[in-house]
Amino acid sequence: MRAREATAPLRSGSLRRRTIVAVLAVVALLLVVLAVVVDLALGARLRGQIEERLRDRAAAAASLVGTVDDADLAERLSDQGLAVRIDSAGGGSVVAGPSPDQLREGPPGPGGPGPGDRSEPSPSASTNGVEVVASAVSGDDQLVTLSSTLSDGSTLTLTASAVGVGETLVQVRWIVAVSSVGVLVLAAGAVTLAVRRSLQPLDQVSRVARAIGAGERERRLRPTRSDTEIGRVATALDDMLDDVVGAEHAARDAEARLRAFLSDAAHELRTPVAGIRAAAETLVRADLEGPDREVLAAHVAREAARASRLVDDLLTMARVDRGLELVRARADLRDLVRAEARRVPLTHPSLTVRVDVPDTVMPVDVDVDRIAQVLSNLVENAARATAGRGTVALTLVRDTDAGTATVRVTDDGPGVPAAERERIFDRLVRLDEGREKAGGVGLGLPIARGIARAHGGDVRCVPVPVGARFDVTLPAG
Repeated sequence: MRAREATAPLRSGSLRRRTIVAVLAVVALLLVVLAVVVDLALGARLRGQIEERLRDRAAAAASLVGTVDDADLAERLSDQGLAVRIDSAGGGSVVAGPSPDQLREGPPGPGGPGPGDRSEPSPSASTNGVEVVASAVSGDDQLVTLSSTLSDGSTLTLTASAVGVGETLVQVRWIVAVSSVGVLVLAAGAVTLAVRRSLQPLDQVSRVARAIGAGERERRLRPTRSDTEIGRVATALDDMLDDVVGAEHAARDAEARLRAFLSDAAHELRTPVAGIRAAAETLVRADLEGPDREVLAAHVAREAARASRLVDDLLTMARVDRGLELVRARADLRDLVRAEARRVPLTHPSLTVRVDVPDTVMPVDVDVDRIAQVLSNLVENAARATAGRGTVALTLVRDTDAGTATVRVTDDGPGVPAAERERIFDRLVRLDEGREKAGGVGLGLPIARGIARAHGGDVRCVPVPVGARFDVTLPAG
């Protein structure tokens, strides 16, 4: 399931189209909400005006009760397009004006008042003290009815048509709908231009990516800001391109080094093999006896040993590249240094060896044979540098703060130029012909560094006033 999710195709629909559609959908939703709010608010306002007009009519009529006959009062109110019913306190009732069914068909003709008409019956000059004590509003979408209880015990019921409210709302809805369509058309054009302009950086990203794919490896986006969405994408793409180009250069350099390594290895093997072949042919074809035959046999043995040593070094270097399998054990690093110092006189009798180790135990968790090989390679390198007649110092120090132990191998030879202190750790690199004649093939230092790094340490060439110094640093236990 996870693998399927990891390889799921990227949804690559048009971002421009999706953005435009999303923005227009939001605008349309806002317009719908606005239309609903306007419709509800306007409808409530218009009905409120009708209710307010009916309350004004009821208050004006109350001031005329007792001074004007109920029938005359009802007639005056009905002239304003209202259905009127007056129930007196004595039980009589007067009805005037259009019926509720007639009001449902529409408001009265031009003579009747509209929803906002605030005219009212003219009260007499003197008041009778009658007023509205309670009112109740009822009705539906087409009618509004106000029932008012007067202070003299009579009841006044006024009914007005609300059909005009619905017609007004229908007109407003049409206006809002047409306006909304116009707004959407304008918004679509404006959003299209804005989105197109906003997404131009993505088009630039595509152009740069295609250019890089076509071979223009130096092209980069270089965003002006890296804290925006497009800036983060552009920065990530530039970083990825730098990594890709760096990996490409590294691969080419590695391929070049591999070819050079194979060429140098073939050259190194060719010399001893050619010597062995020539000596063997001479031994087979010539009838040699005595010292001459022994000299050729010794030459074959010497060249065979040289070839064997080179093959062993190549195999060791291959194991270092692949990853050494270390057999770690607890050991005292002082014992390894002293053992190497005891070995040197056996192979280089003219070489002077000095040892300086502390009195305290220097415990390390290492592959003893591999670390011994590192020290041997460094001492052999020093012996070749001094032609086997110089002085080599083995010094063991400990850095308590860093938690490391360092073996310093110092010689009094010609030293290593500053520009060569890293190159000498490349494979099959020799600084002079003298070392080649001494038997070195340029793999001792790379092998030593590889073994040390496999232990979590390192081998470095450290500048000194006279001669050369190599430091083997290992984690101290």
